[in-house]
Amino acid sequence: MPMDFLRRIEDEAFPLTVTDPVDIRNAAVLVAAGLIEADLPTESDAPERPGVVLRITPLGRAELRRMRDKPA
Repeated sequence: MPMDFLRRIEDEAFPLTVTDPVDIRNAAVLVAAGLIEADLPTESDAPERPGVVLRITPLGRAELRRMRDKPA
């Protein structure tokens, strides 16, 4: 799930290389939502080229804060 991926990478050092196809798909969703910036492979070159998450955007950081502050 993309938001779980966002939480998982929150404290990572960037740029962050991702090779798992599920992580690359999650990253693509987060890029489309404006929550991260990343250089991702196309489907044709995905097996040979990893994705690279460049950063979590301010919008992404705000979403992480919102998720943390959300009452259970």
